[in-house]
Amino acid sequence: MAGGAMVIRSFDALRAAMQGRAPMRLAVAGGDDLAVMAGVVAGFEAGLIGSACLTGDLAALRALLPLAWRDQVRLLAAETPEAVAALAVAEVRGGRADVLMKGRVDSAAYLRAIVDRTTGIRAGGVLSNLTLAQMPSVPRLIGATDNGIIPLPDLDQKRAILHNARALFRGLGLDPLRVAAIAASEKVSPRQPATVDAAELAAESRAGALEGLIVDGPFGYDVALSAQAAAAKGLQGSPVAGQADLILFPTIEAGNATVKAWKLHGGAQTGSIVLGATVPVLLNSRADGAAQRVLGLIMAQAIRAGQGL
Repeated sequence: MAGGAMVIRSFDALRAAMQGRAPMRLAVAGGDDLAVMAGVVAGFEAGLIGSACLTGDLAALRALLPLAWRDQVRLLAAETPEAVAALAVAEVRGGRADVLMKGRVDSAAYLRAIVDRTTGIRAGGVLSNLTLAQMPSVPRLIGATDNGIIPLPDLDQKRAILHNARALFRGLGLDPLRVAAIAASEKVSPRQPATVDAAELAAESRAGALEGLIVDGPFGYDVALSAQAAAAKGLQGSPVAGQADLILFPTIEAGNATVKAWKLHGGAQTGSIVLGATVPVLLNSRADGAAQRVLGLIMAQAIRAGQGL
């Protein structure tokens, strides 16, 4: 915890902490969808956004946009998925938007526009997805990464994934950030590359080479979150075991399955965001409701707070 900042441990506390911050300018790739428009309106109503630019079919956009918000919204016509995504990304690149939201557009086209070498908005490292969860069984917000972008991250990519996460958790008052690098075993074995990477990241952390991060592992999932499990395995002396704020997963399948289990079996409320672009990026499913998108916008505000913006 840096500078005596309040540590945020719940979504309600995060909402309260972000109140009063300057509203963001939003760009939406494909706003011509009822659920997406509901999320935009909810963002306005919550004071999270002050203006928006929506791309897509103009007739559909005009039909969906409530009259109350028309003065704060610009509409840009786009017919193809590529144009829908490119126009929204151009708003960010041109300095006219602080956060990017996926709407009614194919995810592949959306991500291609973001990472385009000429017109995209990648900040220079890798893009990674992070899900933040609140659930009854964990007494704090817990993060999972990468559970949506990189299938099998190598060691360099894992370093970049952790670097991406720092601003969000700094916005939660957590600096340094405690990270558990998990694997199937606490024993390091060349037959299990995840254990080797975890041990290397832990060694770098102890040497002070990972600024703003306290990383330890390899840990089983139970050791990352349970002090009792950590003690049973003789790992109670670790600065991370049993008290991790972020779990670094070795594969996208592990991260994705765990987050879905949190929601399905753990009663978790979750918000997700893509990190590593010049602005926070929302990659919600079209099935997500307004509440899910609002949580993403609140996380975007926390990232901006963590960046000092």
